[in-house]
Amino acid sequence: MPSFPTAKSHPGLCIGRFPKRTLLPLQLLVAFAIASAQTPKPAPRKTILQRANELTLAGLRPGRDSIVKAKGSFGTKDMATDGETVSWRCGDWKLTLDLAEKSTIRSIIVTDNSLFAKQGEKQPFKEIENIPIPCYLKLATPAEHEQGKPIGPKNIWITGKGVALGDSTQRLLRSYGPPDSKSPSSKGGQQLELWYYAFDWAGPEVPQVMEVLCTKELDGSPGKVIEITLAAPSL
Repeated sequence: MPSFPTAKSHPGLCIGRFPKRTLLPLQLLVAFAIASAQTPKPAPRKTILQRANELTLAGLRPGRDSIVKAKGSFGTKDMATDGETVSWRCGDWKLTLDLAEKSTIRSIIVTDNSLFAKQGEKQPFKEIENIPIPCYLKLATPAEHEQGKPIGPKNIWITGKGVALGDSTQRLLRSYGPPDSKSPSSKGGQQLELWYYAFDWAGPEVPQVMEVLCTKELDGSPGKVIEITLAAPSL
């Protein structure tokens, strides 16, 4: 009978369909595929909102500027005084300055009173064709516009980072990051939310506190800014 070669008679001959030298790469490939399937995918990075401090409100810096600069900016025609406070009205908006010694501005408050006004009490904005009104730059004449003056009107009762009355709380978050605290508040019978920012981490030379009154979120819509207070360190 014919004899067939065996592994013993030919030590270098491999029995089976695949030679032994191909098994190791195949095993590594399978192991890599299993490890890849089991490796958890990294979670998407969350956007980190950086905190920021504020220096000015309505173009004024509490603790540094005085009532003289405010008068130069807003005029004296519609200015009202009450003890240590000075205020201006602009339609339903009001700007109030709390003064320290030597007429230095201690705090600045801008308020949208339309939420609190009773029927028939709302105040329309004044005409701005001929005179500037406190919260807006006046309309420039064609000749003034050619000289580079803003055509207006432009709201100037805003923070240094551009947050204004009526802005959403999302704008607050983008501009300053999360507040140090949020708490229920009320004014004029309205249920509101107080956003409190402390800026002491930025040093003693900057305004130390900003408080923002907002309406509450409703049906998924963010709240709105109705009052901003910027205060200097105690003078």
